[in-house]
Amino acid sequence: MSPDIFGSTGLGGPPASPARGSMSIPPAAQPAQPWQMAPPPERPSPRDEPSLVPGGDGGFPQPDGLRYEEPPPRRRRGRGIVLAVLAVLCVVGLAYAVPAVVMSGKMLPGTTVRGVDIGGLTATEAADELRERLAAEASEKMTLLAAGRRFAFDPEEAGLKLDVVATINQAPSGFPAPGQVWRALTGTTELDPKVSSDPEALKDAVEGLAKKIDLKVREGSVTFKGVDPVVVTPRDGRELEREAAVAAIEDAFLGPAREVRLPVSVIKPKATDAMVAKAASLAPRALSGPVVLTSSGRRARLPVETLAAHLSFEPDGAGGMRPVFDARSAVVTVEDALVDPGTAPRDPTFEIVGGRPKLVPGRKGKGIDDEKLAADVAEMIVGGGDRTIPVSLTTVQPRMTDAQARELGIKERISQFTTFYDCCSARVVNIKTIAGLLDGYLVKPGETFSLNGVVGRRDTGRGFLPAPMIEGGRLVNSVGGGISQFVTTMYNAVFFGGLEDVQHVAHEFYISRYPAGRESTVSWPQPDFRWRNDSPYGVLVKSSATDRSVTVSFWSTKRYEIESISSERYDVVPFESATDSGPDCIDMVGQQGFTIDVWRVFKKDGKEIKRVKKTTVYKPETNLTCS
Repeated sequence: MSPDIFGSTGLGGPPASPARGSMSIPPAAQPAQPWQMAPPPERPSPRDEPSLVPGGDGGFPQPDGLRYEEPPPRRRRGRGIVLAVLAVLCVVGLAYAVPAVVMSGKMLPGTTVRGVDIGGLTATEAADELRERLAAEASEKMTLLAAGRRFAFDPEEAGLKLDVVATINQAPSGFPAPGQVWRALTGTTELDPKVSSDPEALKDAVEGLAKKIDLKVREGSVTFKGVDPVVVTPRDGRELEREAAVAAIEDAFLGPAREVRLPVSVIKPKATDAMVAKAASLAPRALSGPVVLTSSGRRARLPVETLAAHLSFEPDGAGGMRPVFDARSAVVTVEDALVDPGTAPRDPTFEIVGGRPKLVPGRKGKGIDDEKLAADVAEMIVGGGDRTIPVSLTTVQPRMTDAQARELGIKERISQFTTFYDCCSARVVNIKTIAGLLDGYLVKPGETFSLNGVVGRRDTGRGFLPAPMIEGGRLVNSVGGGISQFVTTMYNAVFFGGLEDVQHVAHEFYISRYPAGRESTVSWPQPDFRWRNDSPYGVLVKSSATDRSVTVSFWSTKRYEIESISSERYDVVPFESATDSGPDCIDMVGQQGFTIDVWRVFKKDGKEIKRVKKTTVYKPETNLTCS
């Protein structure tokens, strides 16, 4: 078949151009192919759409001279909106960026610390400003309130300071965010001052403050002076809460509060006034007579004075009061009468052989069960039972073992003192008796020696005799008179041994046989004579007496060389003279009263360590003539 039939040069090719002068035959319509889609209908341009406008000539004619007109191009309207938005964003960006750039690297405007404006300053400038402006406030004393009182508190001494660096570090740094710029332009930022502290210095300062605030609770008690009851009423105590006080002071430092209230706890006594009064009502029953102790046919009597000296009423922990009897000390004077000396316990001691200490071993033995006796006496007082009490014997260990005694470091004499007296009076017998009782006594490290506690009440049953002693400004005869000379001798051994003086009471009048300002009296039950072995070594007491002198030596390990320095006597008061014709009158030789200072100087290897001053005031002694 010829392709010319289809009007083209080939199947599917372009139609051939008609020859000049020949008749053109239109191409035959192409049949629809099943794989081809019909083209979409052409959409008229918006320009071709008629619009209704007056006097328009497009489209078909409208009544009243109206015609359709095309709307403005949509593309032009959208471009305007975009341009407007961009313009707004540029304005906003500039409104943020310009001040942000200005504020960058500085404190934001409106930033203050305790009213000090540091806005617009660099960190260094802000630090200098705070140090200058807040220095006075940081060093100003704080007012603390506690226990109804006001206390001035120095923060500098307590180690409290303004931490300038930490305070400034709270402020934003670097390039500010939009919100920070807005806040800087419209408001203020108040920074709390940061505080640095020295924990130990602050703790010490609060502890010193607590000494002015704390009040020790006073427990109710009933004791005896002689045989007369002495009632101590209970009283609330208080205590500063240390940790809470430290926190309160730290929080208030450089804060707005002008006064700071510190927390204080109230401490209640264990017994009420009513319970103490009830206990005091038992005193007459407790001292209604002596107590007789019995053991295997042996008998011994505890006088009322001994009961009173070792009896007290104390809180029982349940709101009431209970009698407390120190049976161990009370039976010191009578135990030998109740226990066979051959079976009694013996403490280890030392004897001096060839100028060196040699151990004398101790032993266990039989002794009074003092815990059971204390319970029996308390039951007798409360229940009003029989005042004759059988004592039980039990095995008693010595105060220390032989091995412990060897470890006490007793190797040399550390002090010795001797005083002198006239021969052969009753007081000399008493001095010899007490010297024998205490010879070889061992005082352990840290132990406090009490003469009344060790020796007990002086009585004729143990060889003490009535002898003159000072009482109420006069010489009176009393059992055990004269042992103050032994106590004065021991006090000087304590003094030159470098040991701790706990309790010594000078005589009311100066006695010429003693060193002025370095002497002590004693009586039963008070005043006592006590000293503490504050060394890490034991102290051996060696005491002896002759007809004319008494000597006390201490053996231990020497720690100090001691020097005594005395002032001149001053504030001298002349004595007066008087006469008396009473049957118990004892002549007295007049002595001036005066005051004297004595220093105890501690040295080690020739170098002074410390010195301790003691001032003694003596009253004038009346020159009394008995007629």
